[in-house]
Amino acid sequence: MPVLETLGGALFGAVLQVLFDKLDSHQVLGYFRQRDLDEKLLKKLKRKLMDINAVIDDAEQKQFTNSLVKEWLDEVRDIFYDAEDLLEQIDYEYSKTKLEAEFHTSSSKVLFDKLDSHQVLGYFRQRDLDEKLLKISISTSGYYMISIQELISNFKFLRVLSLFECSEVPDTIGELIHLRSLDLSFSLIGILPDSISSLSNLQVLKLNYCSNLTELPSTLYELTNLRRLELMRTTLIKVPPLLGNLKNLQVWMDMFEVGKSCEFSIHQLQEVDLHGELSVTNIENVVNCCALVADFKNKTHLAKLTLEWDLERNIEDSTKEREVLENLQPSRHLEEFSIDGYGGTQFPRWLSDNSLLNMVSLTLNHCKHCLWLPSLGLLTFLKHLTIGDLDWIESIGVDFYGNSSCAFASLEMLSFTNMKEWKEWQCMTGAFPNLQHLSLNDCPKLKGHLPEQLSHLKHVTIYMCEQLVASIPRAVEIEGVKMEASSFDMIGPLVSHTPLEHLSISSCPGMNIPVNHYYHVLPELQISHGCDSLTIFPLDLFPKLRKLELYNCRNLRTILQGHPHNHLNDLIIENCSQFESFPDEGLFAPKLLAIRIVRSEKLKSMPKRMCAHLPSLEHMLISNCAGVELSEGCLPSNLKELHILNCPKLVSSLKEALSGSHFLEVLRITIEDIESFPDEGLLPLSLTTLEIRNCPKLKKLDYRGLCHFSSLRKLIIQSCPILQSFPEEGLPESISDLTILDSPLLQQLYNKQEGEEWEKIAHIEHIWVQGGILKPPWYC
Repeated sequence: MPVLETLGGALFGAVLQVLFDKLDSHQVLGYFRQRDLDEKLLKKLKRKLMDINAVIDDAEQKQFTNSLVKEWLDEVRDIFYDAEDLLEQIDYEYSKTKLEAEFHTSSSKVLFDKLDSHQVLGYFRQRDLDEKLLKISISTSGYYMISIQELISNFKFLRVLSLFECSEVPDTIGELIHLRSLDLSFSLIGILPDSISSLSNLQVLKLNYCSNLTELPSTLYELTNLRRLELMRTTLIKVPPLLGNLKNLQVWMDMFEVGKSCEFSIHQLQEVDLHGELSVTNIENVVNCCALVADFKNKTHLAKLTLEWDLERNIEDSTKEREVLENLQPSRHLEEFSIDGYGGTQFPRWLSDNSLLNMVSLTLNHCKHCLWLPSLGLLTFLKHLTIGDLDWIESIGVDFYGNSSCAFASLEMLSFTNMKEWKEWQCMTGAFPNLQHLSLNDCPKLKGHLPEQLSHLKHVTIYMCEQLVASIPRAVEIEGVKMEASSFDMIGPLVSHTPLEHLSISSCPGMNIPVNHYYHVLPELQISHGCDSLTIFPLDLFPKLRKLELYNCRNLRTILQGHPHNHLNDLIIENCSQFESFPDEGLFAPKLLAIRIVRSEKLKSMPKRMCAHLPSLEHMLISNCAGVELSEGCLPSNLKELHILNCPKLVSSLKEALSGSHFLEVLRITIEDIESFPDEGLLPLSLTTLEIRNCPKLKKLDYRGLCHFSSLRKLIIQSCPILQSFPEEGLPESISDLTILDSPLLQQLYNKQEGEEWEKIAHIEHIWVQGGILKPPWYC
């Protein structure tokens, strides 16, 4: 008998002992060691169970007089169920692996999906596995091609069943009367058979990500033992009647679409015990009386709620919208709340009177007709506040703070976005004492100063706020993760002496980097999009820089350097079409680990003397730089990974550049015009991975360029549409992994798994071909 069936009484101690035994079993330990998993996870689970064991006897006695203890024991029961479910899954997977090992010998050339289903079922029956493997997971697109009907007919004692990607569920599902958990997630089913209601022992029903499922059987209330119903990412428009009669049922449904007819009204949620998060869409269809009947105020287990109106609708009555929202007041236990598309002119009273005192996160978006913001400063535990697209807000005044001497006491993140008419922000002394992240994005009319004395501020974003004179808040210390600004003049003086961790500058058409400042503390800098006046980047002004990113600087021509840079680790130059040169004497950055150059059409050569000046370089990517070449012996000997994408001249110079001792392990190459690859002697013998991608004219692989490899382990061929076969001599014996993608002629040839062509790759352990896995990792 499954151990959890004893939990109707007070036998928790006995159940715990069974779980301890399973944790110590050779199946569980073998599973973890076989997959090189962290055995500390088992020890952590065991410790948690031991903690429960220490107090369980006392709790069993007190549950009859203390309702809180009884509620805790109910939660413990769920924990035990999850623990047993986990251990049974591990036991099943371990047994399945042994079964597969017996079917797949090293000389086998067929997969489990090609075995006769009766042979599989006979094997199970022969070993009584229909009694022992009480959990089965099956996918209609997987290897185990057993029909659902066969499964039901031959496994009458299943307790846990997962059916993924199935298109229908037969009526005979009702015969699995021992079933405790049924998971139909990611299925294409449109309806569930009424026979589901015959599963009298069912406790868990999962219907997550069932995009075609819009309603459930009307008799679902007959599942009197149902404890958990999951409908995540499933757009349910009709809730079964009498579902509220199942007093112990927890419903997890993150989406509900309100219909226009009463049959699909929000009042269906009245008696449903909602848990987790819920997004209710098309609120404009809610009738005021139905909003009150939905009783969100008593949905105490709902942690996150989103109310959405259709943004494309015509708002006919703003008063009606306000009344509906007043009657949709959430529970005081709500932690995250979002209002999107509300058409009233003022927010509901309960948003200002501290009714939602436990709220941690609040988002107000697209409430375009609201004239002022609610008094949110009294929300003691509010940490995240996002306000955006409130078109009629012109001023944020003292009412916003709620007449508190320490308004927004816990707020850590404050964001205003797309506030087109916002002009004035009245700041209160003592407000935002714990603010760490401040973002102002697209507030074109905002003037004045930002809040001051923000002693914990770490991250500031100021973007498209042309009239904001403010400079940066006079913080005691800004040591933050990131700062963005629409003008370097705004933050230049601050950067020169403030210990920022990351500075991002975007859309500064008149930008220049003043040379009268020395930015000696900045470790990360990103300049991007629209900084068109930047023509030269003076690297010496940033001596502590670890990461430099230059994106879409259309007039950037060069990097200047006069002294060695001893901190730079990562350099990215991308979509800088006029970039043409590195420092004359080469880029001297002895600690540089990675360099990435993309779409710099005017660049003719990589930095000079890379072998001497960049001794730590391990990763290099050069993409769509048609004129770039490499000089002889220039690549650092420690280079481990090289990606060359559509750089024909660079490929031509690769052989000379790689001369000498090298440790190159990974080469990824894309060439539009090449017909044969690789040339003899082109690639270093240290190579372990070769990726050939997006070569539309490649006709053949040259055996002379491959035959000398003894270290090559992985070969990837992708998007080579006219490559018809591998060399007549075959592929190097060292290759153990072969992947073929988006190469139809090769796929057609090798999916046959027979003949002379197959013999060329038959020695390879793992073969992945698009459209089918010929030999997966566990095959041999």
